[in-house]
Amino acid sequence: MSYRPSEPHRHRLRPRWWTELLLIAVVYAAYSAGRLLARGDVPGAVGHGLSILRIEQILHINVEHPLNKVFSDVPALGIPADFAYASLHYLVTPAVLIWIFRRHPAFYRAARTWLLTSTLVGLIGFTLLPTSPPRLLAAGQGFIDTMARYSSYGWWGAQASAPRGLGGMTNQYAAMPSLHVGWALWCGMLLWRHARTPVVRWLGAAYPVVITLVVMGTANHYLLDAVAGVTVMTVAALLTGPVLNVADRAMTSLARRFPWAAGGPSRGDPPARPSTVVSGGCETSAGERFPGQRTPTRTSSADDTPAPAR
Repeated sequence: MSYRPSEPHRHRLRPRWWTELLLIAVVYAAYSAGRLLARGDVPGAVGHGLSILRIEQILHINVEHPLNKVFSDVPALGIPADFAYASLHYLVTPAVLIWIFRRHPAFYRAARTWLLTSTLVGLIGFTLLPTSPPRLLAAGQGFIDTMARYSSYGWWGAQASAPRGLGGMTNQYAAMPSLHVGWALWCGMLLWRHARTPVVRWLGAAYPVVITLVVMGTANHYLLDAVAGVTVMTVAALLTGPVLNVADRAMTSLARRFPWAAGGPSRGDPPARPSTVVSGGCETSAGERFPGQRTPTRTSSADDTPAPAR
């Protein structure tokens, strides 16, 4: 992910927090709205889920079944996994984003653009390929919804990780790709690269692995969903540089047409203060004095030779 900011924006190491918050809110609103619009085709979503499961069975990579059995049979694993699925996705990701904003501002714009681009790419996947998670397949497929089984321990009900009564505001058929895994990979890579202590770096490296096990053990995603999530983050990383360069060119054009929008002088600004330099920037020639300026006296020495009289 390489990006070289254009010259007018090279000095902007830390964008304004309120504009960043507004941008993230707009993108997340579009992401949520797109998920809701794509939830109508339930039979198609179930068919896509069964197709993914058949492909994994052919390739002998359907590890969701044994993981789900362990997580559903052992509450000591299933309950913490449900809490992790329902919360970390919404807590760790913004925490890492704020940490980058405050501690590593030079890398913030690239990190933020990578995250937002991956969200939009994932939204394309949800729209084009609505997919039922394993827990919503027919009981004959052998999956158990751990979120429903252990719902009495948390704030969620039988509709994924949404709080009770708010399940209708989510799209449960948006399993492909898994942005739980994708965003966890984003967090892990940033922590591994920018954290200063080895403990935090290794926690960052372990985080996407743990989330991948969690989403499969709770029957919320297939293994291929996780692979697709990694693919989305890779594509978004490759697009980050071009997206930022386009944004910089757009900001440069905007600054030329509307200087006040980019922090330049506007009509209502007060006039510039006069220069405090006496000469006004002009240089004097040798021997020339300003009025009232004293001429320094020289101390005669044996080496001094008197100038010839005129």
